[in-house]
Amino acid sequence: MSVTPSAPFYKRVSPGGWAAVAWGAGIVFTALLRMSVPGQEGPDVLPGFVILRWDGLAMLTVATLLTLRGSALLARRPTAALNHLLVASVIASTPLGVTAIPFAQYLAVDVALYAIAAARPRPEAWRALLLAVGLLVVYVAVRLLSGWSAGTTSVLAVALTALVAWLLGRSEGQAREYAARSRAQATEQAVTAERLRIAREMHDTVAHSIGIVALQAGAARRVIATQPEAARQALTEIETASRETLAGLRRMVGALRTEDAEAPSGTRCPPPSEAPSEARSEAGPDTAGGATAVTGLRGLPEMPGLAALDRLAELTGNAGVRVAVRRVGAPGPLPPDIDLSAFRIVQESVTNVVRHSGADSCTVTVDHRDAECLSVTVEDHGPGTGHVRVSAGPGSGYGLTGMRERVAVLHGEFSAGPRPGGGFRVTARIPLPTGATTR
Repeated sequence: MSVTPSAPFYKRVSPGGWAAVAWGAGIVFTALLRMSVPGQEGPDVLPGFVILRWDGLAMLTVATLLTLRGSALLARRPTAALNHLLVASVIASTPLGVTAIPFAQYLAVDVALYAIAAARPRPEAWRALLLAVGLLVVYVAVRLLSGWSAGTTSVLAVALTALVAWLLGRSEGQAREYAARSRAQATEQAVTAERLRIAREMHDTVAHSIGIVALQAGAARRVIATQPEAARQALTEIETASRETLAGLRRMVGALRTEDAEAPSGTRCPPPSEAPSEARSEAGPDTAGGATAVTGLRGLPEMPGLAALDRLAELTGNAGVRVAVRRVGAPGPLPPDIDLSAFRIVQESVTNVVRHSGADSCTVTVDHRDAECLSVTVEDHGPGTGHVRVSAGPGSGYGLTGMRERVAVLHGEFSAGPRPGGGFRVTARIPLPTGATTR
């Protein structure tokens, strides 16, 4: 179980912030072109006379204010933000005495084009590109119709740069869409795989129960004439096993038939008092490495339940992580499907601790105090000393998805996330059917 590392610095800055930075860089570049720098006999571009007057400086100030306003609007109203940046580029170009909008004054527009193309729908992205290129065309057309000289080649270069920025943004947007579709598909596959696993386990549970029913029925048939009390006891056990199996089938099949197994709002489980926030990164199921002894069934009963937690702790200790099992309240009989699912949740959580947390110990708490709800918590305290991860990889990211699906099938509540003091916590609360008590 691991937490996603913080994003790189360039991703933590908003697109509007980068647009403002691009505008400032353009202003600095424009000033350097009109100054004598070391190694040059004179400036590359002679400053226009307007920029040296108060009105030229006022235009640059107004353009800067428009740019800052547009940068602030870029995340919420991208079209309005682009309009602000385009107007600012025209105003800033006026006192420079140039024949076309310079590249430096269009840097902020290029950043906005990239952001819009990457994050907005395709029609809006196309409108932004046409608006940015159209302004350059109109600027040159107005100068030509007014009889002034126009920097046509400069406009073509600026337009080409804007097109490249837009294409890069579209590429980024398509990559995001593909990644989102891939994540959704992988999550769906993980849910389907977990449901199939639940169905197989339910099949085994039903087969086990039917076997018990058959044995008890045979015993009752043999002794019904000579030992009616023993026959009555066997029939009672047949009734109990049949009712439990039927109840488990109803719970499982009813949930597995739904496409979205969400816990109903009327669940009897109260919300956890300290439910941790959902983790952004989910540790995946273990498939290789030294944690095989934990994930596999080797050394565990064929149909394990919470009674096998001590054996699971022993196997996990062999993998290098100490597991302390705490039972709160008086344990009692549980329906087979709930008992098995609770064990699987603990097993997957402990496996994630071994493979991904770097912790050298964890705690498993099984709370039996609530007669209507079974609570299971697995938590670690973060990396310990001397413990090396079994796998350096971050996992496939769908281990928590499987656990969440298993809890949802039982109409319970599931939460997973970092602990306030460090480490990771997984909590599952599973409602108990009427008649099943842990007391």
